[in-house]
Amino acid sequence: MSDEYFRHPTAVVDEGASIGAGTKIWHFAHILTGTKIGERCVISQNVMIGPKVTVGSGCKIQNNVSLYEGVTLEDDVFCGPSMVFTNVLYPRAHVNRRDEFLPTLIRRGATIGANATIVCGNTVGRYAMVGAGAVVTRDVPDFALVLGAPAVRIGWVSRSGDRLGADLVCPRTGERYLLEDDRLSLA
Repeated sequence: MSDEYFRHPTAVVDEGASIGAGTKIWHFAHILTGTKIGERCVISQNVMIGPKVTVGSGCKIQNNVSLYEGVTLEDDVFCGPSMVFTNVLYPRAHVNRRDEFLPTLIRRGATIGANATIVCGNTVGRYAMVGAGAVVTRDVPDFALVLGAPAVRIGWVSRSGDRLGADLVCPRTGERYLLEDDRLSLA
């Protein structure tokens, strides 16, 4: 543990967890052994992370979110309140499935809305936006805007999170995007 991060007195950080400088861990959060959290993150109330989870720098994890073994967040990921990550496909209380955990990757800059569910084994692409309450059952492309249950792409968003029109120019920054083979990238 380091003195370079803030931990509320009610938060628990287990021995063997690594927390980056400038990170803030708030009320009743629990960071388990083997977890690595980058710099300048905000871990809100009642968040549980670990064991053996990696969270990049600049991430914001809102209230009541649990990140289980197998989840990786790259830098600058936003997890909305009460969103859910699963770790097995077919859970049963009476069946031990710890050897069936599937990896879940949330790429740089992605946003996951409140009460959304990310089913394990899927990747949410760079700067993608998962709408509130959506259920992600397959990979989400970079810059995609997905909604619904199951989540489907309804459009594209820029790095700043603004919805892109047909011209694929960000209305906030003026950045231009290129669409080829149903994949969006910076032009």
